[in-house]
Amino acid sequence: MRSWLFVPGDSERKIAKALATGADVVILDLEDSVALANKTAARDIVAGVLSNRPETSCQVFVRVNALDTGATVQDLAAISSTPPDGFMLPKTSSGKDVEQFAQLTKSDLPIIAIATETAASLFNLGTYTNLKAPLSAMTWGAEDLSSDLGATSARDDTGHLTDPYRLARSLCLAGARSALVDPIDSIYASFRDIAGLERECIAAARDGFTGKMAIHPDQIPLINQTFTPSIQAIDQAEQIVDAFAQSQNAGVISLNGQMYDLPHLKRAEKLLERASRYRPQA
Repeated sequence: MRSWLFVPGDSERKIAKALATGADVVILDLEDSVALANKTAARDIVAGVLSNRPETSCQVFVRVNALDTGATVQDLAAISSTPPDGFMLPKTSSGKDVEQFAQLTKSDLPIIAIATETAASLFNLGTYTNLKAPLSAMTWGAEDLSSDLGATSARDDTGHLTDPYRLARSLCLAGARSALVDPIDSIYASFRDIAGLERECIAAARDGFTGKMAIHPDQIPLINQTFTPSIQAIDQAEQIVDAFAQSQNAGVISLNGQMYDLPHLKRAEKLLERASRYRPQA
């Protein structure tokens, strides 16, 4: 999935708008974007949306409250009769949290974990492998982490992430790939800054992330475009795969004046698998 759009669970108007954006996944949020006084109302609204879901091409996930809040069970009870397509679990400290949550859901619905929101979690990004839980993706977050670290901001004066948050991003990427699940890049909060969003999307796709979180509908088209392999990239990948197929099991090939080895082949195969899900961009 390329684009993951957060929408407050206590706003029927915003939910209706989000479902029509073209996002691959809409995340109905019961956590940070909902005030404590509105939690019950949000659960009722989310349950109503799930039971009377309008026609839409997107998947619908629900972000529950973190396990240590004591509210997770209430969230799950409210939507038990009409479950979503998947869940987002925030503030996971390790893979054990995902397994604990999976037991609570009593289902095999996919789970995406926000795996870097506490200082302690940064030491456990390698614990998400071989879980007895349907983990499908991992993402990272800077805002809660910056609070836990006692920082004044996660970005410098130029708008770029500072070292602790670049570290969290890299660890999440490595942890997700180690666990054989999709790594999803975090949000870009300045939703009116399209140039900044484009910069982060290009960097994330280059580094190996397969999608990005969004907080505003206007961010969806650019995210979808960036994380859809281009026609040129597909053509190059097909040439690499074909050249290896014709090489009679060679470990290295020459193509258009450049040498390619087996890691290049694996990268090309992964790109073509991703491209098969989406319409290529010229």
